[in-house]
Amino acid sequence: MPKIISSPTKIEAAGNKPKIIEEFVGRVNLKTDKLSIAKMSSPSGWEEPGQTPEFDEYTLVLKGMLRVETKEELFEVYAGQAIITYAGEWIKYSTPNPEGAEYIAVCLPAFSPDTVHRDQLNK
Repeated sequence: MPKIISSPTKIEAAGNKPKIIEEFVGRVNLKTDKLSIAKMSSPSGWEEPGQTPEFDEYTLVLKGMLRVETKEELFEVYAGQAIITYAGEWIKYSTPNPEGAEYIAVCLPAFSPDTVHRDQLNK
């Protein structure tokens, strides 16, 4: 039977600046580990530590530009474009442009702090 998801759950984001994560489907909002769907709103200059996740991530940029860095390449993904990153590959996300970015992220299986494997920051 279909189920309406009336509202997302806001989740704290990693990174150097405040970023809004609104999880519609996932471990927090629906208690599922099958996949996660979240809307992200990140400000200009936001970046998060690199990561080597145990999940594939499908990202659709709605506004602005999302920079996706791998060990081999740097991708600039603009509004109307999407990118797929694969489990086990190191990646780093950022939004360097003045307008920041809004995007939808779908993780399969669902995002988890235990399976994202973020780089340790030197303090």
